Amino acid sequence: MKEIQAMIKITVISRKPCWFLSLILLVACSAIPIQGKKQSEVLGNLYKSKYKGNPRINANSFEAIQHVDASKFHPQDGLKEGDKIDRLPGQPKVEFAQYGGYVTVDKLAGRAFYYYFVEAQHSKESSPLLLWLNGGPGCSSLAYGAMQELGPFRVHSDGKTLYKNRFSWNYAANVLFLESPAGVGFSYSNTTSDYDNNGDRKTAEDNYVFLVNWLERFPEYKDRDFYISGESYAGHYVPQLAHTILYHNKKAKKTIVNLKGILIGNAVINDETDNMGMYDYWGSHALISPEDANDIRAHCNFSPNSNTYSRSCNAALDKIYNDTFFVNIYNLYAPNCNREGTTAKPKKPSLTDFDPCSDNYVYAYLNRPEVQEAMHANVTKLTQDWEPCSGIIGRWLDSPTTIIPLLQEFMASGLRVWVFSGDTDGRVPVTSTQYSINAMKLPIKTKWHAWYIQGEVGGYTVEYKGDLTFATVRGAGHQVPSYQPLRALSLIKHFLDGTPLPDTTRYI
Repeated sequence: MKEIQAMIKITVISRKPCWFLSLILLVACSAIPIQGKKQSEVLGNLYKSKYKGNPRINANSFEAIQHVDASKFHPQDGLKEGDKIDRLPGQPKVEFAQYGGYVTVDKLAGRAFYYYFVEAQHSKESSPLLLWLNGGPGCSSLAYGAMQELGPFRVHSDGKTLYKNRFSWNYAANVLFLESPAGVGFSYSNTTSDYDNNGDRKTAEDNYVFLVNWLERFPEYKDRDFYISGESYAGHYVPQLAHTILYHNKKAKKTIVNLKGILIGNAVINDETDNMGMYDYWGSHALISPEDANDIRAHCNFSPNSNTYSRSCNAALDKIYNDTFFVNIYNLYAPNCNREGTTAKPKKPSLTDFDPCSDNYVYAYLNRPEVQEAMHANVTKLTQDWEPCSGIIGRWLDSPTTIIPLLQEFMASGLRVWVFSGDTDGRVPVTSTQYSINAMKLPIKTKWHAWYIQGEVGGYTVEYKGDLTFATVRGAGHQVPSYQPLRALSLIKHFLDGTPLPDTTRYI
């Protein structure tokens, strides 16, 4: 209840729209467990702040980070060996190595990012390096990417033991998970004002500093083909980090990071089309009435030139959010979690029937002292629990209204760009992504068609000239590898190989 009271206090202070307060009160009366912030809250809160005309949020286009202080790059000799994880508590036996630890991104401020790294199941010496970022902003790549989506393990319902994910993406790559920015998960700063001064630019710079230092710690990956992937608000993080890498490679006249491509899923790309696409999706999937959908189109202006909602728009939003609150908006046809905590004995796990209470299990597991010790995490004994989404990040200073110019830049430079959508996500749905790509007015290389896996339609795909591919994943919610792990693994393999998704069952 303390979290509810705190959130209501924040709501009143920041004068959010009335419908947001009604959602908070509904949470207080529901059985949905609360442990810090949930992923379903943070993105919506950012949008509401931007459209309330919040002067603290700079929505201008992302510009190159022209200078990174050389003092932030440090020798990493001998640190890799100390990061090796012998075995996670409750972990089944595996044949690959795993590492975890901290990389300092600002020694003066005492700012350090936590990472978790798993080598490829096979051919680690030749497999590419893949960085995964979750979004939020403020959500953990351990919470979602590593422990609920594409990592090698999932957490049993007892919150104490792990089981194998046979669809882990380390069957295709060496996979690196990063908790960023400071204040997310185990990542921290000794300068507490850092938590009130986060934003897209600072995150991009810190992520770049982390990556260059990490490659010094793991020098065998310096020349390896490198890819960046992520979902949701990582639709900002991934392109912004890619832009920073390309800029500094060019500035140094050498390849500092051997970036080959980016992959973003159910991604925040362009505010205007993302928002309109979401409400159109709700209307077309019988979540809201045709009248409500028409009211949104008539009264709400999501263009970059508008930074406030009208009274009529707020009234329409109030109505539809109350109507949809108890729907699992991140996977429309999946159940909500209606109980708190863990189970005394582990339930029979399933990789193909995702447990909606998995947040609870991961929260319990990663807050166990023996787990943190094994992972070399929380070495400074943070005052707050590890949480799936940060409860201590106070402000977000900058968030461009669009990252389309960055995608266009990558296409012009020959970088591989793939965008994918789980087609049952209602938060950043397939319509949002389609509208955003359509805004780029790209010529089509290969027309829309089905792609297949194990004799079934895995989704649909279209290729554009300039090496941009858009693919849907049939039956997947926002966290695509959680809900359709086999189809997600097929997607990442084809992306990394640079091969089209199979358009016939003959090759399956």
